[in-house]
Amino acid sequence: MKKLGFGLMRLPLLDPNDAGSIDLETTKKMVDVFLERGFTYFDTAWMYCGFKSEEATKVCLVDRHPRDSFTLASKLHSEFFHTLEDRDKVFQEQLRKTGAGYFDYYLLHGIESGSYPKYEELDCFSWLLEKKAQGLVRHAGFSFHSSPELLDEILTKHPEMEFVQLQINYLDWESDSVQSRACYETAVRHGKKVVVMEPVKGGTLAKLPPAAEALLKAHAPEASLSSWAVRFAASLPEVMVVLSGMSSMEQMLDNTSYMADPAPFTAEERALVERAAELIREKVAIDCTGCSYCTEGCPMHIAIPKYFALYNEQMREAEDKGWSSNFTAYDLLTREFGKPADCIQCGQCEGVCPQHLPIIENLRKVTKCFSNEPD
Repeated sequence: MKKLGFGLMRLPLLDPNDAGSIDLETTKKMVDVFLERGFTYFDTAWMYCGFKSEEATKVCLVDRHPRDSFTLASKLHSEFFHTLEDRDKVFQEQLRKTGAGYFDYYLLHGIESGSYPKYEELDCFSWLLEKKAQGLVRHAGFSFHSSPELLDEILTKHPEMEFVQLQINYLDWESDSVQSRACYETAVRHGKKVVVMEPVKGGTLAKLPPAAEALLKAHAPEASLSSWAVRFAASLPEVMVVLSGMSSMEQMLDNTSYMADPAPFTAEERALVERAAELIREKVAIDCTGCSYCTEGCPMHIAIPKYFALYNEQMREAEDKGWSSNFTAYDLLTREFGKPADCIQCGQCEGVCPQHLPIIENLRKVTKCFSNEPD
């Protein structure tokens, strides 16, 4: 299996402010190119694209290509089941929505210290093995957003899990919070293959601060910035596949071009991305990947990742510049969504954030930056 996977989380949209308005015709073309170029791994989940990703998977992939020509992964997230019966209700609905008949890979989704007890209390690891015994799942694993210590605990208790999905990219490799390297090494020590998520960190590594971009472009002028990030992750020996959430044909063509036969990541390149990471960290104010887990349950309909992206962009502007077009973009967002100042501090967003960001505090920063309202 080639090491590039199509993450069906950031699909092209007809309306950029409606996560469920998937551009199905463009997605069909992207799926076709992906398969024509020899790639086979597709990754979806219950809540992706405003809960519409699994349905789009059926329309764009399953209904149009032989079942044995691709592998499909989906997931069970702790926010969407509360009883033993709920697990099966979600799973059966996922089978219906995708029309896949079975899942090649199925994951307990987004395990971290807060959600792990629920997966244990509702016996989800054994439940997943039952699905495998029934032929409804081919490979059982879980995605993970926490410490290497917790990962070690889970893999020690559940050696039957076949693979782990981890957030790995060159910016988070030595991060004290994400701890990509330590988590990867823990999985390897337990003999598990690794699926990589967020290799481009939600687009952060596709649009770099000028100094970091110049550093990489000086070495390889023709290479896209994304290619550095995806190749870094793919170069790790125990990585099975690297997921990329592609939202345009341009991204699809680029990723499949260099990943068809990826060049080995050299020691010189590794040193360059380490330096690039240092330069990026100086400029990233809010470490958001844009996954949008936080938005689905927001009672005030606040487009949290969009506001954070604008804030990061504004923080990269020259300090003496003052007003920028980011203020216009902010105003347009407030007409479509709730304002950051509308936050009622319910905390549901922080409870599901894979990056464990202080979202409420960061919304105050956005408010202060763009609207001169009291923080």
